[in-house]
Amino acid sequence: MFRVITANLNGIRAAQRKGFFEWMKRQKADVICIQETKAQEHQLDSEIFYPRGYHTYYFDAQKKGYSGVAIMSRHQPDKVSIGLGWDHVDSEGRWIEIEIGKLTVASLYLPSGASSEERHNNKLIFMDRFAEDLKAMRRRRRDYIICGDFNTIHKEIDIKNWKSNQKTSGVTPVERAWLDNLFDNIGFIDAFREVNQKPDQYTWWSNRGNARENNVGWRIDYQIITPGLKGTVKKASVYKNKWFSDHAPLTIDYDIDIRDF
Repeated sequence: MFRVITANLNGIRAAQRKGFFEWMKRQKADVICIQETKAQEHQLDSEIFYPRGYHTYYFDAQKKGYSGVAIMSRHQPDKVSIGLGWDHVDSEGRWIEIEIGKLTVASLYLPSGASSEERHNNKLIFMDRFAEDLKAMRRRRRDYIICGDFNTIHKEIDIKNWKSNQKTSGVTPVERAWLDNLFDNIGFIDAFREVNQKPDQYTWWSNRGNARENNVGWRIDYQIITPGLKGTVKKASVYKNKWFSDHAPLTIDYDIDIRDF
């Protein structure tokens, strides 16, 4: 069994104070993908940010206190790569990947467009460019598990307040169509929906009102996989017993032996 966790921590130091790393160690995951570290690596001077038994890699945004991704692996990677070769990703710390044999696991933080129309348009530009990278990945003879916060719901089942959010960034028709294209045409697979088709399965909740208590949420954190891994997804769970950020960690178990890769 190969266990992968993805978690947007909305600040890795704040999540550490809330017990994230203690929880993480108990999960015995093979790979942990983190988004929104909101720290420069030199600020992470405690060994707790480099868990024993894991190979740990960070990719920071140039802007302090912003964005940033990380990946932690029990398995020594053959290769570690940061960025995708274009500024929107490379200057903002939005992509890091490891290669283990013919398997690539990546941590992605796709931009949010919620703060303004300008940021929403900025997000759409990112998505268009990123789609070309995803097409290139599909042409390679590799299996991919791409984990992260996509800041976008896919279908009505993935959000509590569907009707009132049709013009909200993250829910607009053009963004959802981008996910349609990702799954229907480019050929990636939403691993969570391979084993869980239930409604009300959210990974993010607003801090306003009583969104968490009432489960008024969005499912915007994904693990997307290439078709070769389709039949390997065995279990998916969203951890909500304790809150480390405004997102909840998504754990997926794959029936694969990493030695086969």
